[in-house]
Amino acid sequence: MRRLAVIAALALILVPGVAIAQTINLQDLIPEGQGSTSARILQLITLISVLSIAPGLLVTVTCFTRFIIALSFLRSGVGLPSTPSNIVLVSLALFMTFFVMAPVFDRMWAEGVQPLMENRLNEREAYQRMTRPLREFMQANVREKDIQLFESISRSRTPPATPNASGQPAEVDMRVLVPAFMISELRRGFEIGFLIILPFLVIDLIVATLVMSMGMMMLPPTAISLPFKVLFFVLIDGWNLLVGGLVRSFG
Repeated sequence: MRRLAVIAALALILVPGVAIAQTINLQDLIPEGQGSTSARILQLITLISVLSIAPGLLVTVTCFTRFIIALSFLRSGVGLPSTPSNIVLVSLALFMTFFVMAPVFDRMWAEGVQPLMENRLNEREAYQRMTRPLREFMQANVREKDIQLFESISRSRTPPATPNASGQPAEVDMRVLVPAFMISELRRGFEIGFLIILPFLVIDLIVATLVMSMGMMMLPPTAISLPFKVLFFVLIDGWNLLVGGLVRSFG
């Protein structure tokens, strides 16, 4: 028994010393002269950054801006500030965006993402192929005046987007094309919103004139015009006309 006690005591003394001696050297995790680990870390950071700004990218380089502005004008024109709710309008605009952008997303997957996942392309070539469909979509829906505006502000050496010898539009720098596309979409969204809100404004004017002519000063005209505006929008099948017109506006 005494021998077992002595052996156990020696084990308790020696084992911690051995464990302390076998510490992990962090420098061995990253071999010297090799940048593969650092490259993986940078790729991971880049992926996390892209995922964090994905909602902003969806708004800036797709047709979501035009759709949500037009739907917001519709809600304001009808006079219902909370009906449909924000989640309904945003969801409708998102699904309309995916419907319009489906061919672009399919090309991005087939030409850039899938070859990159199969190690048939490096990151630079995959980025160029993935952004090509988005570039073509934005150039087809941007105004030349807006491109020239940002080119003059940035003092870029890139020439204006003019058709080349093959008849295709010349490539424009993304830092110029993206903001130009955004303000073009904002302009078209407000144009569509004006056309949407105009008939509801006419109904408000007619109801207000009738109320004033009957001497009902204390009765708010919006309380009477709201049912007529809702009935008018339903009778003309407004949702079908509006959604169809917005989708067809992108050809």
